[in-house]
Amino acid sequence: MWTREILGTDVYHLVSAFIVYSILGWFVESIYMSFCNRKLTNRGFAKGPFCPIYGFGGVLGYLILHPLHNNVVALYLTGAFLATAFEFLVGKLMIRTLGELWWDYNNKPFNYKGIICLESTVAWGFYAVIIITFLHGKIIGFIDWYNPTFGIIVCRIILLLMAIDYCMQLYKVLHVQIKAQREKLIDKYQTFKARWY
Repeated sequence: MWTREILGTDVYHLVSAFIVYSILGWFVESIYMSFCNRKLTNRGFAKGPFCPIYGFGGVLGYLILHPLHNNVVALYLTGAFLATAFEFLVGKLMIRTLGELWWDYNNKPFNYKGIICLESTVAWGFYAVIIITFLHGKIIGFIDWYNPTFGIIVCRIILLLMAIDYCMQLYKVLHVQIKAQREKLIDKYQTFKARWY
């Protein structure tokens, strides 16, 4: 499985890059938001330093945008558009499935429903250029620095810890939502009962 290729890159390098981008994204966003909030801020859903949206965005962005690496303007514009569309879709999915959004751009100018904003779109374009022209090569070099057998073990451990962490957080969120729904049903029943009895 680990040696199977997808669009010219083996699964081991894709999974490893996903992990690195997820951790790097968490650090960058948590540092930025800690600075903005003037207090330490964990920007991940889980307790650990892992934001899979950045992992998926980094890996998918590389696979899709790599052919544009010689045209910086096209790379910037395409990266900005695709990342904004991805952020919008993830935001809508979160609202639909979890009932909440983990970021809020309502206070930013030129935002759409607090899910996307112009400031982030501009930043996504720069991130696309940085990832394709510089960062991805460094990440692959870091991954190749380790023996693949050791790297696969590390990937499995990190993914297992991340899965446990996310399952625990998801359980907490769903438990709170179920409890809230149950309380609403009880209130409706009490109102109905008081009206008719």
